This record gives sequence, C-alpha cells and structure tokens, in this order.
Amino acid sequence: MPARRRIPAARAAGAVRAWAADPAAADRGATALAVRGSLEELAERVPGNSVEVRVPPFGVAQCVEGPRHTRGTPPNVVETDAATWLGLVTGALGWDEAVRSGLVSASGLRAVLGEHLPLWRLTDRS
Repeated sequence: MPARRRIPAARAAGAVRAWAADPAAADRGATALAVRGSLEELAERVPGNSVEVRVPPFGVAQCVEGPRHTRGTPPNVVETDAATWLGLVTGALGWDEAVRSGLVSASGLRAVLGEHLPLWRLTDRS
C-alpha cells in the first residue's frame, strides 16, 4: 500500500517550480514544502519499501519495490541536502554526477534513483 499523500500532487509540483524559479530566494518553508512534496511524489511513482530517501531536516520517504526493511539502519539509503535533492528532482542536476561529486550518499544495491529522476524536468541540460 503506497504512503498516503499529505501534499496534493499539484501543490507539490507548484512548490518545486517556485523553488526552481529562484532557489536563492526560497525561504525555509518554501524549501520544506518542495522537498516534502517531491518525496511524496517519488514514493507514489516508485512505490515500495526497500530504499529510504533522506533529505534532512525536511523529510524522508521509502520507495522502490523489494525486501521490506523493518528495524535498524536500512540496507539501502539515499541521503542528500535539500538543494541537491531539488536539483535532482527538477533535472538541474544528474544522478550520476551528484553521486560522483559526493553531493548524494547512496548505499546499497537498490539505492540508485537515476532512472526515476527527474520527477519534473524544469531545466534544459546540455
């Protein structure tokens, strides 16, 4: 059963677009809404419980089908900061380059989200 959305999809997309329009001007509340909404979108698009995606201090989501984790540190974890996460979500930053540069910590065999990102392509990357 997928996680219940708290932020409607349209509101999440709007928050991400607003953040992407001027990341430097986004306040903490706007950033939090964009991160939480995009984590919910990821969990809805890629349901499952085998990967935990952490964007401290704003949110966490579980996604990707596979063995369910119930106790202790999950075997498949993705962790990054809000700006990097939103860059991945919008296509401003690629998965491979974010991992290679150390902006994303991804541990575990299933902790590869490149095929699921971006959620919304808001930028043109050459």
